[in-house]
Amino acid sequence: QVQLVESGGGLVQAGGSLRLSCAGSGRSFMRDAMGWFRQAPGKEREFVAAINWSGGDTYYSASAEGRFTISRDTAKKMVFLQMNSLKPEDTAVYYCAAKYDSGGYYSSTHQYEFWGQGTQVTVSA
Repeated sequence: QVQLVESGGGLVQAGGSLRLSCAGSGRSFMRDAMGWFRQAPGKEREFVAAINWSGGDTYYSASAEGRFTISRDTAKKMVFLQMNSLKPEDTAVYYCAAKYDSGGYYSSTHQYEFWGQGTQVTVSA
């Protein structure tokens, strides 16, 4: 069975940083794109960042661009999200996701097959 487990969430003040980690198992992920999504209470799950199968291409939401960096260590089945200059509006549960990378789009929640349980990120003012 495929499993994705997020870690690294917590409480941080506005302007601070967090690094989220996602550990995968049950699959090589070598041909998979990996993504980060987030969901705040009462809101839809939204795209944050993605990285393609080779790690050579990254994609970001407008809100994440310039502040967040996605990276991966495919051999270790790990994906990371470095989050800097955090804002209260970044508060959400952050989810790691994976999908077979056939190219195309990476920003839709419906495109991803495998999901973690999420890790809470809370940014205080």
